[in-house]
Amino acid sequence: MVLARHGTGLITLAAVVLFGAGACAFDPQSDQSGAAGGLPPVEVAEDATGASAPPAPDRGASTTPSPRTTPRKRAPGTPTTKPKKPARSSSPKAPAGCPQGERQREVEGYLARLGGFGRVTVDGRQSAADCAAIKKFQRRYDIRPVEGRAGPTTADVARRLARTDTGKCRTGSGRTFCVDLTLQTVWAMRGDTVVMAPTVTRTGMSGYATPAGTYKVNFRNTREWSDPYEVWLPYWQRFVGGIGFHETTTYLHNKGIGSHGCVNLLPADARRMWQLGKVGTRVHVLGRRPGT
Repeated sequence: MVLARHGTGLITLAAVVLFGAGACAFDPQSDQSGAAGGLPPVEVAEDATGASAPPAPDRGASTTPSPRTTPRKRAPGTPTTKPKKPARSSSPKAPAGCPQGERQREVEGYLARLGGFGRVTVDGRQSAADCAAIKKFQRRYDIRPVEGRAGPTTADVARRLARTDTGKCRTGSGRTFCVDLTLQTVWAMRGDTVVMAPTVTRTGMSGYATPAGTYKVNFRNTREWSDPYEVWLPYWQRFVGGIGFHETTTYLHNKGIGSHGCVNLLPADARRMWQLGKVGTRVHVLGRRPGT
């Protein structure tokens, strides 16, 4: 694959043609960098997608004119009475809390095992403390909506993280980026020490499976352009062929899609791995993504 970078000269262009700096992405998209003439700084977070509120019901305007009334004259000495203010609505407010999901006990168990998200009671009943812990977990891993409900996505992410065995990736001294294709998780080691705790990823889809093996980061760019798929790849760290780590450009938990071999990361995780990595950092990829 050949990449054309914004603002490069003839020398850089010739180098790209000669050596081929490939890049992958999972969904062809238009250039999201803004108007021509300059890219926004990579440190600036891109706008998140959302949904507008549904329109209010159409009540319609009445076509019947209201009758005109003539004010009566007040007799001398009659006291003036002020009109009473309408009574305020006494509709009860919805109680605070979270809806209970069908995977409540399972999520409680995984969060208790992972730790770091607050106190949870593994009893299958939603409580204020459980609600706060689940919301914190959902915010950390960009599980939408953040409502504290223990649904299938929350349970799946928690299960994968809780079952990740970081000991599988002890590959000697130095820093290593570890990818578990089976559980779809990523973490970083320095020797036998975990320096970045396991987080979630999404790797190559069927027909574009991310290859298992041991590699090294061989090229990095804070904002790489992918020619084949016409998309920006923030915090790009290539390690084999046109495959590398980069910030996701779509909702990571949509399992119906995948990359063309790349290791997609949540924004905060892509930035953290960029800080930890360099050209020469070891990459150990193990297992196989289900369905590939």
